[in-house]
Amino acid sequence: MPQRVFENVAALAAAAGEELGVSDWFGLDQGRIDGFAGVTKDDFWLHTDPERAARESPHGKTLVHGMLTLSLMAHLARRIWRLDTMASGVNYGYDKVRFIAPVHPGDRVRLRRTLLAVEHTEHGCKLRFKDVMEIEGRDKPACIAENISIYQAA
Repeated sequence: MPQRVFENVAALAAAAGEELGVSDWFGLDQGRIDGFAGVTKDDFWLHTDPERAARESPHGKTLVHGMLTLSLMAHLARRIWRLDTMASGVNYGYDKVRFIAPVHPGDRVRLRRTLLAVEHTEHGCKLRFKDVMEIEGRDKPACIAENISIYQAA
């Protein structure tokens, strides 16, 4: 899907309530899971030991960390939309984070992003998004969250 481009904050604010778009599919493999485990020190066997997970997990295989799924939202969101007059943008936080369905090695996920609100502040604007991380071929999403970001115009 082509990236949606906004020329200025007013154009972005006019899109409040609209779905901004859907990212391309992004594949997750055991190597990426292990890399995330190494960086975060979250090396629980359910994520990093395929043999043990095959024996002991009710899923029969390892699971992608929920936090890895959540952290991919920023990467995928940058492919959905952009604001041409943005000087900087930072995550302010997340509300209502829920991990709905497990993601396994070999699954592909994509982000569906809706702009909920634009609030003008003294430092720029605060944007609130509804983010849904979908899993290819499944009815239930991996994760749902409300992202809050702060943007400053150039």
